[in-house]
Amino acid sequence: MPWSKVKFEIGEPDGFSSCPGERRILKYIEAVREGFHQALLHDPRVFVMGQDVDAPGGMFGATRGLQEEFGPERVFDTPLAENALTGIAIGAALAGLRPVYLHNRPDFLLLAMDQLVNHAAKWYYMFGGAVSVPLVIWTCIGRGWGSAAQHSQALQGLFMHVPGLKLIMPSTCYDAKGLLLAAVADPNPVIIIEHRLNFRQAGKVPPEIYQVPIGKGVVRRTGRDVTVVATSHQVLEAFSVAQELSGQGIEVEVIDPLTLRPLDQDLILNSVAKTGRLVMVDSGWKTGGIGAEIGALVAEKSFPYLKAAIQRVASPDLPTPAGFTLEEAFYTTPADIKQAICAAVDYHPRVSP
Repeated sequence: MPWSKVKFEIGEPDGFSSCPGERRILKYIEAVREGFHQALLHDPRVFVMGQDVDAPGGMFGATRGLQEEFGPERVFDTPLAENALTGIAIGAALAGLRPVYLHNRPDFLLLAMDQLVNHAAKWYYMFGGAVSVPLVIWTCIGRGWGSAAQHSQALQGLFMHVPGLKLIMPSTCYDAKGLLLAAVADPNPVIIIEHRLNFRQAGKVPPEIYQVPIGKGVVRRTGRDVTVVATSHQVLEAFSVAQELSGQGIEVEVIDPLTLRPLDQDLILNSVAKTGRLVMVDSGWKTGGIGAEIGALVAEKSFPYLKAAIQRVASPDLPTPAGFTLEEAFYTTPADIKQAICAAVDYHPRVSP
């Protein structure tokens, strides 16, 4: 069955309580693994490569057992040669295969920027659509065990800047699987950035093969007072803060873009036109990041609707520190999101004496 026949589905738009299909619970990484498994099973052109994808536990568990089932020709370990291996993956994609290249850290993608930016992102345009590069890059960001400056960088703002690359950041188990399958089916290069804290959650995932459309965001929670646009794990944190503030009379609308390039601009602009306020929440750096781009979009196209200054919650413009204590000070928290929302609505919660 061709990928065009695989059905598209959109999960429950308001909240995280349900999804189409059979109601069963999977851990986040199990949903990702099922996506890889079904892609390999569905399309013989798909192969998975990357460091430790053949390890007993798989990469974070996402590729566990895949080599045993599909063989070392379709699931195989790669050496520390990211630029060369990305070039090989691009060549395979140009030849008609559908490679999925896993990186356990986006920091290593910096070693492959020439291949990604000058080649994968450009061939479709340079040849007038006559050729395409159906390549998927899968990688993980987020705090862990004190991974420090060279293994913790949230580089989504950098990749969002590049025309020709599609950029996905899922937040739920359902979307992690559906967007992965949509990325594998896409005729052009897609980067999927996962957040390690997402691996702690479990959610409802249909057993059948399905796609979540690339370029379409969802409203996770409706509200009238302020729009919060958050990415990946921060969507869940923003949702939790919104539920808390609802008890204090502040109704927060939580927007999950799911895809950062192409961005669902209308979803964000329509929400801001309703609420008149915007808070951006992202795990990347503040300067030139996702919040800066979406804030500029709203200032450019929805300025007459704004009732307050745009707020941005992001990591400080510093290299990521090592160690638990310094990480606690560096990474954003739900308290930071709450503070930004309160500033947007000019709300000052009472402090108990």
